[in-house]
Amino acid sequence: MPTILVIDDSEAVRTALDVLFNLNGNRVLTADSPASGLAIFQREQIDLVLQDMNFRREATSGDEGAELYRQIRAIDPEVPVILLTAWTHLEAAVGLVKAGASDYLGKPWEDTKLLTTVRNLLALRKATLRSEQLQLQRARSRDQLAQKYDLRGIVFESDAMRDLIAMAAQVAPSDAPILITGPNGSGKELLAAIVQANSAVRDRPFVKVNVGALPRDLMEAELFGAEPGAYTGATKTRVGRFEAADGGTLFLDEIGTLSLEGQAKLLRVLQAGEFQRLGSSTTRHAKVRLITATNSDLRQAIANGGFREDVYYRINVIELRVPPLDEKMDDVLPLARYFLTQQFELDAAAERSLLAHRWPGNVRELENTMRRAALLAKGRTLTAADLGLPVATAVEQVEREPDRSEVEAALLRARGVIARAARELGLSRQALYRRMEKLGIKE
Repeated sequence: MPTILVIDDSEAVRTALDVLFNLNGNRVLTADSPASGLAIFQREQIDLVLQDMNFRREATSGDEGAELYRQIRAIDPEVPVILLTAWTHLEAAVGLVKAGASDYLGKPWEDTKLLTTVRNLLALRKATLRSEQLQLQRARSRDQLAQKYDLRGIVFESDAMRDLIAMAAQVAPSDAPILITGPNGSGKELLAAIVQANSAVRDRPFVKVNVGALPRDLMEAELFGAEPGAYTGATKTRVGRFEAADGGTLFLDEIGTLSLEGQAKLLRVLQAGEFQRLGSSTTRHAKVRLITATNSDLRQAIANGGFREDVYYRINVIELRVPPLDEKMDDVLPLARYFLTQQFELDAAAERSLLAHRWPGNVRELENTMRRAALLAKGRTLTAADLGLPVATAVEQVEREPDRSEVEAALLRARGVIARAARELGLSRQALYRRMEKLGIKE
């Protein structure tokens, strides 16, 4: 049951609010002065405060209320505070709302409006505390992963990446072949490095090959080696990547571009650990931990005759799917700040712009965006204009309302102040209340 503290010198006001909130399922504590109110606030666990702006009959400036508000905020910067104000000190109340108070209501108040405001703020308080707890749990989980495994400096906040990295680290010590799938620029190579860094062969060679960047006629020579004269221009023995990775890890990126002939040779290596250099009949042996990656649909390639099914099942003992950036939006701002380094910071509009963009180029696009912005920035604080991202049209802005994670993150950053969170999200207070209700951010 939420606990509401009412601080007002009028016994009639205290009684009316006590009855109103009790009837609507709240525990109510009352105080008739700032001193007694602060004593209760320090002693009890308070979820919301309603405070008057003046506590002496002759006072009309609102100075007493402003001082009380500051003292409450000094004790708990996040508790929602609603100011009860008369027209004579309305300006002071508005100033406090701009400084962080949750809302203000004039006397006499409308019960329905007051209950709605309190209900929303209590729901927000609950969501904020839940979000803080979730962030603490995530931080502990990340810290535990970092203490237990070598994560190669990867930056992440999202549950999706935490689960993926935990799985990668868990399977790393085995010698099972791993297939990493995901779109271009999503971080597949870094995930492969995490697997290798936590493997049983972490101190052995880690050889990386971008199969898609190899000329088709040199692909087999690059992977399996070649003898002098095996092809035009081959004047000396060429050691292949499998041979170079013997005893360690071989990472084959863009495996879907490997020719059918190359796939046949790859299958032989996977089955028996044997291969032949191009132009040689001598059988050689290599034992490697194989990690492959692709941005293509290998199942569809199998159906189209472009990829061998037996090879697919050999390389896909464990599949690690790296989600695109728009499926892990919690990672956007931490990654953006990481790419910026400590020389720059982002203003609220820049953060909104980053979260509104869909990142078709994934992490690589985000990195390029931040580096470009840093090079062209006129100051240390980057604005939305500095990022150079496409500006959403009015229709797109209406269609793309902030999702639950964005709303809760904004509320957390605003420390429960509706007006501040609404400004950050580009919404009115009423629109944010409606969005919270639609998303189920309520008791």
